[in-house]
Amino acid sequence: MNIFIPYLLLVIFGVILVYSSSSTILLQNGFNPSTYGVRQAIYAIVAFALFGVPFFALKLEVFKNPKFVVWFLGISIALLMWLVGMKLVHGSSAAVNGAVGWINLGFINLQPLEVAKLALVIYLAFVLNKRDGKIVKGNIINELKHPAILTGFMMALVIVEPDFGGTAILFMIAFVMFSISGVPARTVFKWTIVMLAILLVGIFILLTFAPSSIRNSYQYSRFLSVLHPFELERKGGAQLVNSFYAIHNGGIGGVGLGNSMQKRGYLPEPYTDFILSIAAEELGFIGILIILGLMFWLLWNIMEVGIKAQSQYNSLVCFGVTTIIFTEALFNIGAVVGLLPITGVTLPFISYGGSSLIVLTACIGLVLNISANEKAREEKEYSVA
Repeated sequence: MNIFIPYLLLVIFGVILVYSSSSTILLQNGFNPSTYGVRQAIYAIVAFALFGVPFFALKLEVFKNPKFVVWFLGISIALLMWLVGMKLVHGSSAAVNGAVGWINLGFINLQPLEVAKLALVIYLAFVLNKRDGKIVKGNIINELKHPAILTGFMMALVIVEPDFGGTAILFMIAFVMFSISGVPARTVFKWTIVMLAILLVGIFILLTFAPSSIRNSYQYSRFLSVLHPFELERKGGAQLVNSFYAIHNGGIGGVGLGNSMQKRGYLPEPYTDFILSIAAEELGFIGILIILGLMFWLLWNIMEVGIKAQSQYNSLVCFGVTTIIFTEALFNIGAVVGLLPITGVTLPFISYGGSSLIVLTACIGLVLNISANEKAREEKEYSVA
């Protein structure tokens, strides 16, 4: 219940905030103001019934089955490659906000990246569990090269879209799961320093020597706007500037649910990656503390299950799921307050979107499955003792 309750409350908050942040702009354009709110509620119900419950009810052996792992991973990679094909064939005409990240299925826009996150967690948990005890000094590269290469291939497919935030999330999943799989702390520290150095050099090169084709792109303007939002307000900084206004307007207690000014056409698509700005304006600092408190409560309890788990596989899955939720929240909050580049990463459980909610619900179902199995094992050991 310590995992399910914060999950449920976050989803409820999400439905309410999606309705509140989207209703005005829908009404202004002649649509039903409850359209996105109702859709989010439907996504939540479908996610829980068709993904959350099965991932909780199925035996864990199903997720450890090599055939399931291969098929799940293969499907996720195939979907990512489909997007790359769309990018190559249709170019910018297939892009949404500068990126090709969705497959239109009619009733839902499927985002393959979301599927790839969970597929990567399940794959790495399976592979690293098989290598338990073998990741020792002198043998680390040999044991980790294949999962590292596959992760790198998935990251390459995502960055072609281009989706820098998604690429970073896949990297963090692999980095955290490799780190807790038995890799010596000194090696992890060295990897961290090297990756940070590469990242800083890459950012410097991007900002200094970027060709005109990149400088004129949507992603580049959003990336650069974090450095000079007010100067670049007309070239990608408008979202961040209006986010600042929304947060400032909200103050401590907020202006009241439904009373945001920035959602009235000033903040584009306020129900997606900048929904936290609207929440800050309407609910104030207190409301944001409640939302982030629920997120922290959820993450803490998932980590606790992973720490106490006797199975290496169970621990790896829990820490992988924690990484997905934490990294998404970190990137989203950082972008909203101007501390990180705007990468389009949504706020877990809160932002509008079916793909994200479905996959996150499946993650919660899997963690609850692991928690139930660990408790059953403890009770069995206690009864035997």
